[in-house]
Amino acid sequence: MRIAIASDHAAIDMKAALVEWLTEAGHEVADLGPMTTDSVDYPDFGYKLADAIASGRAERGVALCGSGIGISMAVNRNPACRCALVSEGLSAKLSRKHNDANIIAMGARLVGIEIAKDCLNIFLNTEFGGSRHQRRVDKLSAPLTEGAA
Repeated sequence: MRIAIASDHAAIDMKAALVEWLTEAGHEVADLGPMTTDSVDYPDFGYKLADAIASGRAERGVALCGSGIGISMAVNRNPACRCALVSEGLSAKLSRKHNDANIIAMGARLVGIEIAKDCLNIFLNTEFGGSRHQRRVDKLSAPLTEGAA
């Protein structure tokens, strides 16, 4: 699978560990940065990740920052992205099964590397359930119209 990953400076160590783990598992990984622990702005890297997904250069994405909150907000500004902030396996599973999430976000200050690997493994190996969930997922990429319920 083609996977893009981006972080801010707070999650650089987690990003490096996940890049290595994903590569060893046979995935094609695009590390979108940053490459040092110098302070950066998470929106810049969230937007890079969102563009990689929206353009089709990557099938799935991994967004990391200190809490996972800021970068997930940046990624979700792109209507092609469905980024789910998770901190345990069930959320990772449901993000795929019910919401067809194409990006997973985690907080490096909140989630240890083993839990991050578990969440990512579940995320990458869970299929979208479709059916009754599809119409809801379709609404995520479409602006609300007047009178919509």
